[in-house]
Amino acid sequence: MQIMGAGKPATIYDVAARAGVSKSLVSLVLQRSPRVSQQRRDAVLKAIQELDYRPSTAAVSLAGTRSRTIGVVLDDFRNQWFVDLLTGLREALQDQGHRLVVADRFLNTGLDASPVEGFLSMRVEGIVIAGEPDTDLAIPASMPVVVAGGRAALPRADTVANDDRAGGRMAADHLLTLGHTRLGFVGARSAASDERRAGLEARVVSAPSGASVAVSVQPGEPTEEAGSRGLGQLLDEHPEVTAVFAANDVMALGALSELAARGLRVPEDVSVMGYDDTPLAATRYVGLTSIDDRSVEIGRGAGERLLARIADPALPATEVLVEPRLVARRTTAAR
Repeated sequence: MQIMGAGKPATIYDVAARAGVSKSLVSLVLQRSPRVSQQRRDAVLKAIQELDYRPSTAAVSLAGTRSRTIGVVLDDFRNQWFVDLLTGLREALQDQGHRLVVADRFLNTGLDASPVEGFLSMRVEGIVIAGEPDTDLAIPASMPVVVAGGRAALPRADTVANDDRAGGRMAADHLLTLGHTRLGFVGARSAASDERRAGLEARVVSAPSGASVAVSVQPGEPTEEAGSRGLGQLLDEHPEVTAVFAANDVMALGALSELAARGLRVPEDVSVMGYDDTPLAATRYVGLTSIDDRSVEIGRGAGERLLARIADPALPATEVLVEPRLVARRTTAAR
């Protein structure tokens, strides 16, 4: 290996000079083009190894016809619900040689920068919106798009999401079966939160036990702080509540901290459950009862739909709902 000098990595021109070929032929080798003879291919690969050349992904994409890159826009890096979703996406896309580029849509808001602009400069082949779509993202009509985990529709975009309303019903069934009749819901202003609340309320209203639901919906994002604040307001107005269903696991953690601050025991005094079954919920320290939104399956389904849309952009938009499941742990108990 030849050291090019501190702070001066090898360039594609260095590789071309070492191999005795043109820059365009080096680009063809990087694209794995069959139009290059084996002798010249071997010379270029040898030069790449000797110079420890690291090609720019963007440069390779610009030189070829396909980038093999998929952009993923996340709601918020602080919410771990997307960890399994990315796993499912990778499983669906890796066999086709696609790589994922991930951006948080709130990360650079102070710079007036949209993650979509960055993706377009990288010539991504498709975009996955992980969470609630934002109409301000300004995605070109020709770009294949799939919404994963969110329910708000985008024109010409497929949707693969959890059946949030069914998950709300599961939460109600679990708490009612444990004997709770005074339930609370802590949520935020989002489509997913609204669906989960609707499922909970519909099941409780139809229950023969005369059960009721007290609701606290917080403005802004469904954060831990919002969960703590929401539960505090709910208990101030409805101290009779014995079980709380939070719109996601992050809000449920906030609810747990509020209960601890008030000297209330979980689950002896108040049962708590969340939604998404994130890695935080599964930790032994927390042991949070949660509704598993099956993010791996959502990610895998979103990846498959995106590949189909890339292959045929004229496909009609579809919506796929994945059935959730209850994961009972130690934060809920019989009344």
